[in-house]
Amino acid sequence: MLANPFKDSTMTQDHPCRRTLIGVAVALAVCAGLPPAALADAAASSAASARKKYDIGPGSLENALNRFGREAGILLAFPSELVSGLNSAGLRGTYTPQEGLDRLLDGSGLEGFRDAAGKYGLRRVVRAPTAAGETTLAPVRVTAGLAGSAATPGRVTARTLQRHAANDLEDIFAGQPEVAVGGGHGIAQKIFVRGIEDTLVSVSIDGTVQGNRAFHHAGRLQLEPELISRVEIMPGVVDATAGPGALGGAVRFITKDPEELLRQGERAGALVKAEYTSNAEGYKAHATVFGRLGEQWSAMASLTHQDQTDYRDGGGKRVYSTGAEQDSNFFKVVGKLTREQTLRLTYDRHQNEGMRNQRPQWVRSSWNKAYPMNSERQTWNAGYTWKSDNPLIDLAANVYQTRTDFEQDITDRWGLYLAQMESRGFDLRNTSSFANHRLTYGADYRKDKVNAGSRANPHEENGHGKVRGVFVQDRIQLAEPLHMDIGVRHDRYEVVDDSGKRLTASGYSPNIGFSYALTPELLLLAGHSRSLRGPGNMDAFKMSVATNAPGLKAEKARSNEVGFEYEAPRLRFGGKVYQTRIDNAIADPLGNPNRYENVGRLESRGFVLHTGYRLERVSMAVNFHRNLLRLNDDIPNGYANNGLGISQGNTVTASLDYALNDRLEMGWQGRFVRGIDDQRTSVGRVDKPGYGVHDVYARWRPTGRDDYTVTIGIRNLFDKDYLDHATTEDFQHIPGYEGVVGSREPGREFRIGLSARF
Repeated sequence: MLANPFKDSTMTQDHPCRRTLIGVAVALAVCAGLPPAALADAAASSAASARKKYDIGPGSLENALNRFGREAGILLAFPSELVSGLNSAGLRGTYTPQEGLDRLLDGSGLEGFRDAAGKYGLRRVVRAPTAAGETTLAPVRVTAGLAGSAATPGRVTARTLQRHAANDLEDIFAGQPEVAVGGGHGIAQKIFVRGIEDTLVSVSIDGTVQGNRAFHHAGRLQLEPELISRVEIMPGVVDATAGPGALGGAVRFITKDPEELLRQGERAGALVKAEYTSNAEGYKAHATVFGRLGEQWSAMASLTHQDQTDYRDGGGKRVYSTGAEQDSNFFKVVGKLTREQTLRLTYDRHQNEGMRNQRPQWVRSSWNKAYPMNSERQTWNAGYTWKSDNPLIDLAANVYQTRTDFEQDITDRWGLYLAQMESRGFDLRNTSSFANHRLTYGADYRKDKVNAGSRANPHEENGHGKVRGVFVQDRIQLAEPLHMDIGVRHDRYEVVDDSGKRLTASGYSPNIGFSYALTPELLLLAGHSRSLRGPGNMDAFKMSVATNAPGLKAEKARSNEVGFEYEAPRLRFGGKVYQTRIDNAIADPLGNPNRYENVGRLESRGFVLHTGYRLERVSMAVNFHRNLLRLNDDIPNGYANNGLGISQGNTVTASLDYALNDRLEMGWQGRFVRGIDDQRTSVGRVDKPGYGVHDVYARWRPTGRDDYTVTIGIRNLFDKDYLDHATTEDFQHIPGYEGVVGSREPGREFRIGLSARF
């Protein structure tokens, strides 16, 4: 039974700033002032007549249609039961969306159609018409995923990142109500999913799991937004394919393929970008070359350099030790080994260096001085897929190695200290479709190694561990409107810490979910999952001073969700109530000795509501998220509960995007967080003031294509001076805790970007 997420007697919240109302009023005024043509349906769109080249191999019809919709850039909605058990011969050649759809459906007894809103659907072809004419079925959207909804995981697309000229993790997740990123600057940024820190979430880049952490006072993930094709966020309930240790959910980053950049009939191309940011007086330069290597292979290479000084907060004060130089190198080769088999080889390197506070997540102080710090991540990845004509074979394999080198030069104390974290692993899975089942099964493995020490002996401290897992997940059509997802995985953990102590844990992680199409537009959802994570490697920088408690137990999570999704041609809305409970949470609590131990139960509960409305050239969205996080009977904070979670005020995200024509688009995005008053901590009470932040952008493409693009954006439009709720709270009013506070967010920042594609 779900706990009541509405009840909370331990915190009160203040009102957000009045500028929130101003921003909403401005947005509504802009919308009201749009020309009538922008609010009317168009008889046809450029996407409907665009001809694209497709190379979709044979396989299940559902897979072929989903891939076709993505590649064609159209909204294609249909019920899974309509295509269950049907196969497709594939699609090769150049077609409009309607032509391609007709060829994919040839011989299936189905036909595709496009409605007045520009949405595509499927219906059965009735060969014996009635007196009133041919009978058709109303279009229904796809249902997929654990709880049945294709909209269940949050999603961030490359288009969104381009609109807002994203530069870091905070920019990437700015529009996601269930995700918060704090820290102020890149090296300190951490991801929180429903209040739970990313250390308890399965995070991967192209299937490469990011499983280790160098320093608990710094973030553990650095990547370049220019390279991202999409981000998938699966909070709470997860299925067996999400990987081991997904206690609080999963976040997946998927990078771009060369084919995404190549135009129809194009053999090679190049993209160059330059961007200036006013606040930190920074610049960013990016170049990508891409092309086809023969008929079956394609490749891309990207180089990015970013340089900025310390930024200023909304009060005009310099935030010290936030400037940095960042470099990113990315190479990918994709080959069609046969019509059904594809190989992807990827290399990704990201480096961040600059003067950083010894503890980057806190401000500079007499006891937290700035020193040179450098972080470098290198990832190698090989992915293979075989989408066979045989519906029993849909094979995917992934082999990876990722290594992060982290170094800090404490010049006036012990000098250079280094840490190296390395993970190697693989994921092998196959999907078999038969009768009313879509069965996925496989195995995964990861081996971790962590070293730390001085320049003279960089391997002075070391630890290593591994996790082996097997899993099976089945999606079953129980009846025409009813689907069930059920699965289980078994994982075995083993770790040897710096003292030579060996810890092991193993267990099962089951899940079950249902989706029921009450009407063609309305879907009811329910899901439950359990996850297990055994003890792992501790922070590299803490191995010399910390130990693992005797009898350290595995962490065990239980997640529950119930909700609904409604989607009509123009309107969508939905909501869910959730609860995630993690027992035996592992952390290093305040005080001595420095020891990792089971600190109790971490619980995240709440609800989320979302709605969106789309016209021909206008789209609007509003989301609301309420989260209550508890560690036993206390509210977690960023100082005492590092590595577990942090409290979040009620959060509203909203957006308005308007395409004036094919050349010019503009938009607004807002994030509004309600304050938390008098939050109790183990060392005293703190306040977390609320805030409202507004961002606007405009993109101009003189030719109507991406040949040349000018992007102008303003982040924090009203120059709000605030401390993000995902950043360590302000403890400085408590005697003895001067300097314990995170960095305030950047004030108003103008971003001007120019790009040219050849």
